Amino acid sequence: MDDEEHEVYGQEIPEDGDMDGADVDMAAAGDDAAKLQELDEMKRKLKEMQGCDPSISTAEAKEQVDARSVYVGNVDYACTPEEVQQHFQACGTVNRVTILTDKFGQPKGFAYVEFLEQEAVQEALNLNESELHGRQIKVAPKRTNVPGMKQRPPRGYNPYHGYPYRSYGAPYFPPYGYGRAPRFRRPMRYRPYF
Repeated sequence: MDDEEHEVYGQEIPEDGDMDGADVDMAAAGDDAAKLQELDEMKRKLKEMQGCDPSISTAEAKEQVDARSVYVGNVDYACTPEEVQQHFQACGTVNRVTILTDKFGQPKGFAYVEFLEQEAVQEALNLNESELHGRQIKVAPKRTNVPGMKQRPPRGYNPYHGYPYRSYGAPYFPPYGYGRAPRFRRPMRYRPYF
């Protein structure tokens, strides 16, 4: 096995002494740095084209996008994003139409329309209760979800869960069960006069 020739990507593995006079191509290293810089520049331009300022955090960017978007309810299942875009084209420039689907790919019956201008949202709200594909759609401004905040009130009192304001300590279990009285038990040994 020692006399076999090992190759790495078509080249021989250098011996320890062979590395002293090895030539390294520094121009290739400079090309990599230029490529990385070019890639970063392209990413920045892509974010600008999507309407996101690179200096803004993701939460702020999401709030800005939600401020330019509307919720469209009661959308027909056969409706395509292009038809929704044509319906809202009079309000302003439509940036994106999202029709949500379930895990089987079937539409859920509502959509989100994102505009380029925030003023277009007010125009889109005027299309509330208009007709699209023979159905009366509902248009409302899109709200930003806050993680961990429930929109519904908590459930009522459940006797099987502990009441949060009182603490009883350990639960009490009657020795013979609820509603049962102990039966007469005979003593262990016979006592005729006791």
